[in-house]
Amino acid sequence: MIIRLCIVLFYSFSVYATEVQERVLTNGLKVLVKEEHRSPVVVSQIWYKVGSSYEPLGITGISHMLEHMMFKGTNKYPAGEFSKIIAENGGRENAFTGRDYTAYFQTLEKTRLAISFALEADRMQHLKLIAEELEKELQVVMEERRMRTEDNPRAKLQEYLMALAYSNSPYRNPVIGWPADIENYQVDDLLQWYQQWYAPNNATLIVAGDVQAEDVFKLAEHYFAAIPGKAIKTLKPHTEMEQVGVRRMTVKLPAKVPYILMAYKVPSLNTVAAEWEAYALDVLAAVLDGGGSARLPARLQRGQQVASSVGAGYDISGRLEELFLFEATPVNGQSLLDLEIALKTEIRTLQRDAISAHELARVKAQVMAQSVYEQDSLFYQAMKLGIAETVGLGWKKAEQYRDKINQVTAEQVRWVADKYLIESHLSIAYLEPQTMAANAKPGVHHAH
Repeated sequence: MIIRLCIVLFYSFSVYATEVQERVLTNGLKVLVKEEHRSPVVVSQIWYKVGSSYEPLGITGISHMLEHMMFKGTNKYPAGEFSKIIAENGGRENAFTGRDYTAYFQTLEKTRLAISFALEADRMQHLKLIAEELEKELQVVMEERRMRTEDNPRAKLQEYLMALAYSNSPYRNPVIGWPADIENYQVDDLLQWYQQWYAPNNATLIVAGDVQAEDVFKLAEHYFAAIPGKAIKTLKPHTEMEQVGVRRMTVKLPAKVPYILMAYKVPSLNTVAAEWEAYALDVLAAVLDGGGSARLPARLQRGQQVASSVGAGYDISGRLEELFLFEATPVNGQSLLDLEIALKTEIRTLQRDAISAHELARVKAQVMAQSVYEQDSLFYQAMKLGIAETVGLGWKKAEQYRDKINQVTAEQVRWVADKYLIESHLSIAYLEPQTMAANAKPGVHHAH
């Protein structure tokens, strides 16, 4: 369940950094172009600086709900037309919402880029929010929540853990929202959210593919320049309360196998005082869980054989303070406590002894290799620019990534493990499987 935008997050820009060209329109829309002439394809993405971490309680998940409603039409293009037009032009399109952004994308044959711009410019300012459409889409989102979270014990445990680990950070709320909030959205809530955040000066347009940057800038000017900017209000600071002791929970859910999640509070690149610490944490994640030869699979799965699956993850690119996560499932005959002890033993080893020069070199070589593979994906190249830009790091931060990772020393990896993976910043969640019958309430039918 741990989503790892791991150590490779920004690396590959440094190789092709000169290819990224930037222009800011007079209304504040930032346009980034990455020329890549290997095939006659173009990826267009528009990123808005709004996600679940922007939401007050009572309307959690509204950014995600609005993402769904953005496909419900304008006066010019009624509901369903947007997707139909893209499909008729041989393209693919979709959208996604995260904690710090909402993004919309299309992949098209290169001569069709204007179609994408025309459609996105129209819905940036003319979205039509209709109560009947909202009613229909609410059912879709509730079903999505049921499938992804309610009926998925690991996802459910992760949701509980986030709410346990964070005291006052908005990262404690699920991106999809809490059920009671989803059920009570009104059209006015969505309209207000749309008017507040959907503006050219709160967006970044990214195009990657077989294009000439100057042509893209002209096209962007033609379709987007007339959209007026808005006064975007500054977010209040969300500084997480200091955690001063371990937090624990046991969750009993219908599930086939037990599962453990451990989360340590750590800074992101955005919140860290000394930048190198974030890069060292990134390397630490790869030491623990970067391929088959990494420590956790090598030692806990194949070596001691206490875990049937094990992983670790850290996201360097959060807007706010992050978690360094461990997850594991025990093999038959081992308890969750056995796994917790085994994971903590690995952490203590890393805190006590610096990794070898050979291990550090292997991890860095892996980053290099990964970045080469990533160049094959136009979508992924654009996405990394979008994340860096939208969380407030700025896309240029990407260019430094390889050098920063290369500068990380074995002692720095040991140092961040010792500084941040500490008991007083730890939250632990156990999943104890229940039989379906044990979990059912009298008179309630569980459809599993």
